[in-house]
Amino acid sequence: MTPSNPLIAPVLPRVTERLAVRPLGLADVGLTRGFWADWQRLNRDVTIPHALHWLERDGSVDNLRDVAAGAPSAHRGMWFSDSDVYKMLEGLSWDLGRGPTAQLSDAAAALIDVVRRAQEDDGYVNSFVQAGHGQRWEHMATSHELYCIGHLIQAAVAHHRATGGGDLLAVAQRAADCAVREFGDHRRKDTDGHPIIEMALVELYRETGRRSYLDLAQQFIDVRGYRALDPGGHFDSAYFQDETPVRQQTTVVGHAVRALYLLSGVVDIYLETGEQALLDSAVRQWESMTATKTYLNGAVGSRFDGESFGDEYELPQDLVYGETCATIAAIMLSWRLLLATGQSRFADSIERALFNLFAASTSVERNAFFYNNPAHRRVARPAAPGDGRPQRAEAPGTRPPWFQCACCPPNIVRTIASLGAYLATYAETGVQIHQYAPATISTGAGIGLVMETDYPLDGTVDVRVAQTNGERWTLSLRVPAWCRGATVSVNGTTAPAAADERGYVSVTREWRAGDTVSLVMPMPVRLTLPHPAADAVRGTVAIERGPIVYCLESPDQPDGVDLNRVELLVDEPLVEERRELLGGTVPVVHVEALARDDTAWAGSGWATLGEEPPLVGRRVTLTAIPYHLWANRGPSVMRIFAPARRG
Repeated sequence: MTPSNPLIAPVLPRVTERLAVRPLGLADVGLTRGFWADWQRLNRDVTIPHALHWLERDGSVDNLRDVAAGAPSAHRGMWFSDSDVYKMLEGLSWDLGRGPTAQLSDAAAALIDVVRRAQEDDGYVNSFVQAGHGQRWEHMATSHELYCIGHLIQAAVAHHRATGGGDLLAVAQRAADCAVREFGDHRRKDTDGHPIIEMALVELYRETGRRSYLDLAQQFIDVRGYRALDPGGHFDSAYFQDETPVRQQTTVVGHAVRALYLLSGVVDIYLETGEQALLDSAVRQWESMTATKTYLNGAVGSRFDGESFGDEYELPQDLVYGETCATIAAIMLSWRLLLATGQSRFADSIERALFNLFAASTSVERNAFFYNNPAHRRVARPAAPGDGRPQRAEAPGTRPPWFQCACCPPNIVRTIASLGAYLATYAETGVQIHQYAPATISTGAGIGLVMETDYPLDGTVDVRVAQTNGERWTLSLRVPAWCRGATVSVNGTTAPAAADERGYVSVTREWRAGDTVSLVMPMPVRLTLPHPAADAVRGTVAIERGPIVYCLESPDQPDGVDLNRVELLVDEPLVEERRELLGGTVPVVHVEALARDDTAWAGSGWATLGEEPPLVGRRVTLTAIPYHLWANRGPSVMRIFAPARRG
């Protein structure tokens, strides 16, 4: 079973025998309506023009133009701002793969021309260094030179796959060849302080077949943990994933985005080389991260200091960093692990990330963004003016239109543009559906499916066979870990949905056009407890429904309620209600709570046990909304977890 079209997808392993499932592309899976299709439309119509405007306004494109003109001026913005241009090119390319337009094609062509003219004859390109603000390859821990080249390569691969055009691919190959000449065959023992070059080089190898790119990616993995970098300054080797060799590492450490980009490259190299130790390390670190270092909303990276992972269960709600790019990186890693193993737990992780933190990263208008993502905001006052990166997770309270360090918005653009590639896969045995949204799926070999659902508004997913080849094959549907009591029916005949060891319910038969499989997943509202070792949230509960994490936000609460002084009455029933909110129908949840009056504690922050003031408060009904909708109505108080009270 092989797709009939050339695949347009971010991850296309060249060696397939180690794939449990194989990717489909943007020409094979199309989102047709609903939350994600609407976002893809707004991504094209709103976010991309908005982002292109800001890249011009903040000087990111002009930095490259100045170099191309041979008259470099003072470099504007971050020293790695070239990478934002490349991520936008990648996003433009994936969107062109969904359906070309003259406007997108012209925008991509203009940026490609700027980059091509900025590149030096030997392939080197970096506007900061070329403008005279540094020396080539001199400060690898911090320079981001290979990081920028990595994003250039990813953009070029996307553009080549989506359009067939070779101009940007030629630029990327010249840059990669420059890196091979400088670093290859261990001519240098160091690497870049910010990973991404590893998975980029693997994907360039997959696109071109040039072994030198895979070999250099492997070299960059191999040197990690042997003090390949001189950290200097404030950060240590762990921040750079350079304290412990990759194959020996047991948990994610240091800068969250860097760690997860590195592990994505680790899995890519395993898929091409078969080195089991690499996969084992990636799975081991993913398991540790998911169990001990991931927030309920899919955030990773608990510390502002170093944008880094903290210790196990170090999960402060109001001081979490939770960078949007880190959750996108976690999605990238989980997708590769899903391809390698076929296990639903990796698709579950992607679902949690997409519907919660990632969905919250952008305003409902899709033209403003969160860089870091709090799980608790204590104050409703507006943040002080700044660049959107204040040193506290409660700020800024609303989403800025852009950032001085603009890595997150173009990362969102490229993720949304390529989202169809993460919905379904195929294997010799049949088709696997991992994420649920209205979509058409074509897997080649005469097989076509139509998926209809209002998920996650409700838990019914209908998959109709639109075309089949008459052969016997298997349709597999993920049963999420949160789901209890799922049922499946084929043409109206219902049976319990017993998931297999990988977490999927499978139906095998000789299919006919018109056959319909319906998966029904009950979605009662539920209360979720944190791990008892998570000190910051011990004794609290959160509200979830299906894949959606809920929060309490001040605009929805009765007058006079301070969300920092409420306790949820967990023995009382939770009541679900459908409400029109921020342009859509949303299930909100009403929960009974005690609104405390702590006046008796005035002047004292503690009391001897047995002598504490009596608990005083009033019973109120609070309303919880999906977390991803918070902060769209002005600065507010918000929390995901709240203290639980019984009786």
